[in-house]
Amino acid sequence: MFSLNDTTIRDCFVNASRKELSDLTLSAGFTEIDWAKLDYLGWNDPKRPRRAYVVVPVGDVAVGVLLRRAETKPASRAQCSWCQDVRLPNDVVFFSARRAGAAGRNGDTVGTLVCAEFECSRNVRTPPAMAYIGFDVAAARLERIASLQTRAATFVDDIRATA
Repeated sequence: MFSLNDTTIRDCFVNASRKELSDLTLSAGFTEIDWAKLDYLGWNDPKRPRRAYVVVPVGDVAVGVLLRRAETKPASRAQCSWCQDVRLPNDVVFFSARRAGAAGRNGDTVGTLVCAEFECSRNVRTPPAMAYIGFDVAAARLERIASLQTRAATFVDDIRATA
């Protein structure tokens, strides 16, 4: 993951207005983040409970997306679209994001189910249960990490596709 600071984070958002970026509240402990253990950076805005942010590496560029949290949680235990962990110890909620550019200004949005507190990076690094004798746990873990990175980047690419 990239080593980011306040300025580079604010500059990488593709679907936020200047006003929304000026109101952006960085997560507590931002300076102590271990970037080597993150596949993306995600946090909920402590001042605006329905607003959240993700910064996802796409190639060698960091892309930020402003998210809106749904007012209600899914009716049943949902599976996170990004980490796809079936043994989640946490809640999953629906987030929507305006598309970048004219499409977003016209109200076009994209939605996804994601871990409520953006725990995906931790979830995919938890060793999977051994499926059978000879199952390569380390390889399965690496595959889960790569899949998370791909799914998060694909979501962000979908947001900025019309920009």
